[in-house]
Amino acid sequence: MFEFCVEPSQLQGLTWLSCYLTTGKHMAFYTSFGTVLLLLALTAPTALLFGFCGAVASRSAIAPLRWIGRTYVAMVRGVPDIVFFLFVPIALDQGFEYIRHMALCPEVTEPIRRGNDFVVCTAAKLPLNADPQWMHETYGFLLAVLSFAIVFGAFAGNTLRGAFEAVPKAQIETAQAYGMTSRQLFWRILLPQMWIYALPGLSNLWAILTKATPLLFLLGVEDIVYWARELGSMKTSAFSYPHPNWQLWYFLGLLVFYLLLTWVSDRAFARLMARFNLGQGRTGSDTAAAGVGR
Repeated sequence: MFEFCVEPSQLQGLTWLSCYLTTGKHMAFYTSFGTVLLLLALTAPTALLFGFCGAVASRSAIAPLRWIGRTYVAMVRGVPDIVFFLFVPIALDQGFEYIRHMALCPEVTEPIRRGNDFVVCTAAKLPLNADPQWMHETYGFLLAVLSFAIVFGAFAGNTLRGAFEAVPKAQIETAQAYGMTSRQLFWRILLPQMWIYALPGLSNLWAILTKATPLLFLLGVEDIVYWARELGSMKTSAFSYPHPNWQLWYFLGLLVFYLLLTWVSDRAFARLMARFNLGQGRTGSDTAAAGVGR
């Protein structure tokens, strides 16, 4: 990074440290924090969408749709997360390649599944071998986002379904008495009211999602855990910047990062709770207490 970093062996003190912290690998380490934040930014709304669809489907009056929604929520919640994170990306990748193989290579008659091997034509590969490295990394990252969204969408679906059922039935009956249709009842009564019951569970789910981001390492994405382990491990004199095992300090930095992220998230959810509580009716005890105060 700096001009005086040409000969690392001749450096000492803060000069050595400034050169060490600005190497190409450290730049990749700093970028990986953005990778984690981007994963959260993309996964959270996608998982919420999956969860919303699952919750609505599980409450549907159409039996097949209700079975699909409940099966999705129950199946994903009943399997350990790490199993899904190892299985889903492979299944998605092979599913996409299978569809492309059938569309682009109809002349190939050999079976795709050959023992333990999954073989598709060259044109069906995702991404293609000739594609640049950034496309391979982007594809792997998007598979990770989709995998996280499927898993946490099931948990969100269970939370949202409970929130729908927590809306006071008196409000629903009143809306029906006023002649609201099922669609009006859903959009004007159920949906606005259920968020106040869903937010506590969704805030816990967000915390779990945040703590699950190191699983990116298992999916082949070079995340902050990968680089902390790589950079912090002992480097001998064969490296430009030799040092003892510094993994403790690198992982301490990750601890601070996740604590700050959790602190900011808690403040954001507290503001959301205050926002959704505006205009909510008081309970009888609260109203009586307010009357006594006057």
